[in-house]
Amino acid sequence: MGGLAQIAQSLGHRVTGCDSHVYPPMSSQLEAAGIGLIEGFEEDQFAIRPDLWVVGNVARRGLPIVEKILNSSAPMVSGPQWMHTHLLRDRRVIAVAGTHGKTTTSSLVAWLLESAGVHPGFLIGGVPEDFGQSARAGEAGNWFVIEADEYDTAFFDKRSKFLHYPAEIAVINNLEFDHADIFPNVEAIETQFHHWIRCLPTKATVVANGESESIQKVLDRGLWSQLEWFNRAGGWQAGASKSFDGREVFDLIHDGEALGSVRSPLWGAHNRANAVAAIVAARAAAVDVQASLAALSTFQGVKRRMQKRGEAGGISVYDDFAHHPTAIETTLAGLRDQVGRDTRILAVLEPRSNTMKMGVMRARLADSLREADRVFGFDGGLGWDLAEALGPIQDRSWVFDELSAMVDAIVKEARAGDAILVMSNGGFGGIHEKLLDSLGKRSAG
Repeated sequence: MGGLAQIAQSLGHRVTGCDSHVYPPMSSQLEAAGIGLIEGFEEDQFAIRPDLWVVGNVARRGLPIVEKILNSSAPMVSGPQWMHTHLLRDRRVIAVAGTHGKTTTSSLVAWLLESAGVHPGFLIGGVPEDFGQSARAGEAGNWFVIEADEYDTAFFDKRSKFLHYPAEIAVINNLEFDHADIFPNVEAIETQFHHWIRCLPTKATVVANGESESIQKVLDRGLWSQLEWFNRAGGWQAGASKSFDGREVFDLIHDGEALGSVRSPLWGAHNRANAVAAIVAARAAAVDVQASLAALSTFQGVKRRMQKRGEAGGISVYDDFAHHPTAIETTLAGLRDQVGRDTRILAVLEPRSNTMKMGVMRARLADSLREADRVFGFDGGLGWDLAEALGPIQDRSWVFDELSAMVDAIVKEARAGDAILVMSNGGFGGIHEKLLDSLGKRSAG
């Protein structure tokens, strides 16, 4: 919604908004853009009397401002629907979907197009370092890259957000169970993807990860558009009208000699897969593969996606958005590949997403942390026993329900040469700065 606000303002609208506990980098972006932000959802905000209320899926029944809007019959629309009506119908849309990697892959696609001189518009759920902003409108008729989430649209529209995105190129990067607060199982999520595929025109191109059984199940239910596989040996399956074996690109990225002086700055197999998806999508938008490979080497990454926040006393502190066991596992594996076996990794985890708070994934948590030498878990607000879930690794894990005590324990354990990896999909109480500050004071003292 913050990115949408920036786009609306750039189109000449006067924009304000409300939310609770907004944290950087989005809060900083909104402030820099001069967009007013009201803390909370109180009824008195109705006095602003805007021409239109654009509602995100954080807004729910029972919030005072929501009840006031409904009782007054004020004009209201969801964020995705606003995007469709006021922007996307005039753009050529590249929509990037999947359980993991949407932000990185969307940022990559936008950068590959930008480097090719296309200058796309984009709406991304993070801040790409290459652009310094999460959204821009771009020009009518040009490509527009959007992160296409399967989460529901609004309290009055329970369809997945991506059903509002008329994609000319639709990337399905991966697909597994998540969002346990709205989906009962992975089959329900597959159905939402099927609905999306069913609404795409025949001229559209679906870029699909061939290593995903769930994606194959979705496509087996019906495909009326063009298809390009990546990460699948042998190219396309029956029913597809185009083929491209993305393993060729994957091997180029993985093999430094094949690239010569061009090397990807991304870490881990999951990010190599993200890069392959982005390159195949850019190829469908007429960007040459070799040009994309060259642009890949200049990609600076995304804030809060394996972002190095600083170093103090010879200890590096990294920040990542990982909050699902699969993302935790692949993020740790990527960092391990980067730092090697001689460097200790101290994993700091806040299970904050709705799925994690419900405990649906707790049985997978300990195994997802196997690459970490030490694990520090934050138990604040959970309805299940985090210490019990980490029982299989209890000899190297500690659980806290108070942030300052957690910071003290991490700093006490850390030693020069370690890498601290903080994983949360929230602000985590500013723990990154607290760690760097405490480590710096210890070093100075």
